Amino acid sequence: MTRYAIGDVQGCHDELRALLARLRFSADRDRLWFVGDLVNRGPQSLETLRLVRALGDNAIVVLGNHDLHLLAVMYGVRPLRRSDTLDAVLRAPDREALTEWLLTRPMAHSEAGDLLVHAGVVPPWSVAQTLELAREVESALRRDPQRLLERMYGNEPDTWSPQLTGIERLRFAINVLTRLRLCTADGRIDLDLKGPPPPPPSHLRPWFVFGERASRGTRIVFGHWSALGLVHSHGVLGLDTGCVWGGALTALDLDAGERPESVPCRGYQEIGD
Repeated sequence: MTRYAIGDVQGCHDELRALLARLRFSADRDRLWFVGDLVNRGPQSLETLRLVRALGDNAIVVLGNHDLHLLAVMYGVRPLRRSDTLDAVLRAPDREALTEWLLTRPMAHSEAGDLLVHAGVVPPWSVAQTLELAREVESALRRDPQRLLERMYGNEPDTWSPQLTGIERLRFAINVLTRLRLCTADGRIDLDLKGPPPPPPSHLRPWFVFGERASRGTRIVFGHWSALGLVHSHGVLGLDTGCVWGGALTALDLDAGERPESVPCRGYQEIGD
């Protein structure tokens, strides 16, 4: 069995099919790890959801911020934004089945020494703690999706504490797992900066560069940060190579691959988020 990790698809269905063909993907022997953000900004979110859902157990998908946004729109919690490309999903006859499928996707997945998340992990979190917090969010989302989706938005609290409880604990976990790029060594996060990391004397740094982070020793596979492109250092694998912004859709064999496989994208948006 080969495990391929694939970067943010964001509705780039044709590019995903081309990438699977390049990988010679076979459902008889291969599994795909998707870093989240299957939908939005690209032209074919509906087709992408249908394709990945049809893969069944051959696809591991963690939820990204755009996937959660789609759920929030589906539940009437958030309006469509001008840049959203989700109308076909909202009108689809299989909308309910797709919604239920998304609700049962994990926030994090661990297997064979790898941890899969959409955005990142703050330095104080161990892998075990990351998975525990992910399960708390998943439980709340599946138990009462409307309630969690209504309350998950916001940038506070911005610093990790084991004493966080209730919605503050869940919101912080969601923000880290689906929106994190920059933080401090003690777990204070910044969710406003979206481009390259700021230079010194800023204490904000990419979440994965801290040598004393509690998750070191486990390879973390993530997406979400197209400004960085491919990241293959510091014990992490970043795969958001900006497909929807005119970059490429990238995959890597998690067990043997040293060289990533990519397919170019036509580019559907001008500025990434």
